[in-house]
Amino acid sequence: MAVEVCVKAAVGAPDVLGDCPFSQRVLLTLEEKKVTYKKHLINVSDKPKWFLEVNPEGKVPVINFGDKWIPDSDVIVGIIEEKYPNPSLIAPPEFASVGSKIFPTFVSFLKSKDSSDGTEQALLDELKALEEHLKAHGPYINGQNICSVDMSLAPKLYHLEVALGHFKKWSVPESLSHVRNYMKLLFERESFQKTKAEEKYVIAGWAPKV
Repeated sequence: MAVEVCVKAAVGAPDVLGDCPFSQRVLLTLEEKKVTYKKHLINVSDKPKWFLEVNPEGKVPVINFGDKWIPDSDVIVGIIEEKYPNPSLIAPPEFASVGSKIFPTFVSFLKSKDSSDGTEQALLDELKALEEHLKAHGPYINGQNICSVDMSLAPKLYHLEVALGHFKKWSVPESLSHVRNYMKLLFERESFQKTKAEEKYVIAGWAPKV
């Protein structure tokens, strides 16, 4: 039985893949492992009845390996790794939290109306920490081979690039050359190209929050 996965549809375009970075993380993991899957696009502002019946909380992403629907991208990618161990995307435990504060600091800076509130510096500090890690261990988080941490960071860095570029005319400083190269490598991967939301839908997704 094929794996089924429910992910967010685009805002205002229910037949197009949406801008949820946690949904993309799951799709990236399936693509990198060459798992065949069936994708259901869920209009989160008008969730279908069948979806709420199998998943009363109504959150995406959820996945079904044949017996029940499972929520939570952390849980989902762990199960994918167990069921489809090759190629391995397991990250060394000491690298598991690399970059984990980038997304919350990006969101704080994106929503900030006060340029002196420290949110930009907080984001830069997190990106500099990632730069140092990549300088020592790159080009990916765990060297030459991508791992689960890359699958988690790729969609978040894409949101950062698109949303801050649009709403704040801000981009990752050129001095962070390893981070910029890392983003380029991730975004050029076939798995990423197949699973990313169009930029206009990323912008539409953030617009109400900014």
